Amino acid sequence: MEIKEKLNDVKNKIVDAINETSKKIKSSEEYAEINNKLHNDEFRTIKEQIIDKIEEYDTIIIHRHVRPDGDAIGSALGLRELIKTNWPDKKVYAVGEKLPEYLKFVGMQDEIDDKEYDGALMIVVDTATSDRISLNKMDLAKEVIKIDHHIVTDNYGSINLVRENYGSCSLVITELCDSMKLKISASAARYLYLAVVTDTGRFKYKEVDGTALRLASILLDKGIDTEEIFSNLYSKDKETYRLQAYVFQNIKYSENGVAYMFMTKRIMKRFKVNLEDASNCVNLMDSIKGSLIWIMFIEHDDEIRIRFRSRFVPCVGIASKFYGGGHENAAGGRILNKKEIKKVILEADQVLKEYKANNEDKF
Repeated sequence: MEIKEKLNDVKNKIVDAINETSKKIKSSEEYAEINNKLHNDEFRTIKEQIIDKIEEYDTIIIHRHVRPDGDAIGSALGLRELIKTNWPDKKVYAVGEKLPEYLKFVGMQDEIDDKEYDGALMIVVDTATSDRISLNKMDLAKEVIKIDHHIVTDNYGSINLVRENYGSCSLVITELCDSMKLKISASAARYLYLAVVTDTGRFKYKEVDGTALRLASILLDKGIDTEEIFSNLYSKDKETYRLQAYVFQNIKYSENGVAYMFMTKRIMKRFKVNLEDASNCVNLMDSIKGSLIWIMFIEHDDEIRIRFRSRFVPCVGIASKFYGGGHENAAGGRILNKKEIKKVILEADQVLKEYKANNEDKF
């Protein structure tokens, strides 16, 4: 009996040594390079590491960014369903502050106690920087993974899967599942497809390529009800249409064609619309000839938030000068008072002036 116990002890030590060596090899840059080339996928090793971490932890808590849009909510809820489907014994939660009115039809988030973070894996989706994480509990979780598609400025995760050329975070998640042969349920597909269509402008933004459409087709093949999604997303109250008419009549233009408008609290109260409906009016200015940059200023209680949009000419550089960031042609920022609006417009106007001088064929 004593010999048998010693043999088992030796066996366990050998297995532990092999596992430890395997971990060291897999974490090396040499392994990552060979593995990625072998699969013709530069992100293969990172994706494998994410799967390993999901399998390692019993509790997984998914966060997204503050003031969520469709991609943030759809990615978080979609990832929750994916993990539940493929690892049914895991405890999986998707958390964040309350949903905006127009996204309440999507699904329910979870409410949990801080004690759930003890020994848990935290996955953050669609969030470029840690200061924008909704209900941030990074200090409580054992480990953090970042999955995103924004320009990289903050690698706050121990593992960071970021694909800047993807039009939505949900596409990053869909590709992860497809390449790693994970099962995608109809419920998960609904969440992820909703996220795709909102962040790609229903597939009209320049980030949309063949890969995006192929990944979206994987989700559509799960039998989701697109009519239900579009009806809920794009049906509007009469007040919203009245506000849109007001916006068309009150757009202002800089010397070189920057289109902009200041959405005050008084205007929102007059038309009985919420902040989200008011903010989305930035898209009304997206097809004005000669206006390659358009900006919506939205008045909040303690600051003025800015939505920058553009075509051809990048606007994220402008946003970065006003406490913001985002994508090349869709970004956000903020200022503290109305006097700063002029600074923003002058900055954008100069960028547009220089671009037009060197790209006369684009407008």
